[in-house]
Amino acid sequence: MTFPVGEIVTSRRPHRKDAARNYDALLAAAREAFAAHGAEASLEDIARRAGVGIGTLYRNFPTRRDLFESVYADEVNELCRVAQEVAELEPWEALTAWLRRFTGYMVTKRAVREALNDESEIFQACRSSMYAAGGPLFERAQAAGEARKDMDFTDLLRMVAGITATAFDDDAQRDRVLAIALDGVRSRRPTGDEGA
Repeated sequence: MTFPVGEIVTSRRPHRKDAARNYDALLAAAREAFAAHGAEASLEDIARRAGVGIGTLYRNFPTRRDLFESVYADEVNELCRVAQEVAELEPWEALTAWLRRFTGYMVTKRAVREALNDESEIFQACRSSMYAAGGPLFERAQAAGEARKDMDFTDLLRMVAGITATAFDDDAQRDRVLAIALDGVRSRRPTGDEGA
């Protein structure tokens, strides 16, 4: 299955191998910098983290907004890829694997959110792609009797987004709180021989 965001990511990524390597390194460095310092992260620091000059950053991303949009689209594209990878797992396992990756996406989204307009083409493509990728995992878990039927995918995303917006002592604490919340979403509890 293809998602609208995949076309955006592909169209923005350079075709030459060396240019594509630099582009990918800049996206990874920007994601890291935005997670650590928010939307005001230094572009010079991002270029340095990527091991390229500032000119290379500006050739790939002429404005800060271009960089925000590309990082955001790349994160959503990764969420779509993960949804396809986990689709063959048992319904509950597939859903929770995808949601664990979703928590990482939320860190990036918070950092660049203010720079993105809800009506922009990129934002709309990302939103529809994310729902098309994760929604079926949730519906499959519901159909299997694993997830509550009195909620929808939007409810689930808002719950997880709320959890990830909280400051935690460390990732282990965040993962514990997420597991507790997801226990409330699960409609069928595993028995002793099924594991957790």
